[in-house]
Amino acid sequence: MRTDTASDTQASGNTRMLFFGDAALTDGFQLIGFETWADPAAEELDKVLEELLDSKRNAFIILDTRLSESSSPILERVRREGRRILITVVPPLNDPDGFRCNIDHHVNSLMRSGDLTDRG
Repeated sequence: MRTDTASDTQASGNTRMLFFGDAALTDGFQLIGFETWADPAAEELDKVLEELLDSKRNAFIILDTRLSESSSPILERVRREGRRILITVVPPLNDPDGFRCNIDHHVNSLMRSGDLTDRG
């Protein structure tokens, strides 16, 4: 369920700021200027991502863990292409300690190899 208005999109300037996730977080993201979708289906995310790709607009998107782990080919395409659309993830409210970022395994491997610790 989308909880913003069309004027919110225009007021945010050139880069769209979007939050897709837990309904308990949408009010906070709305207060700081994000367009929000409360508890959306993966298909809703796909539709917006397609619109962003077609319009060539810049976007900063925050997803909840459930959506970030969906098997959406459009989401994977956006992640591969990078460029205009930046995607990040927020931890679930009910398990913040269980959150793992997409780059955790890269950082851990660099730390094990000493690449991050031997910069002295």
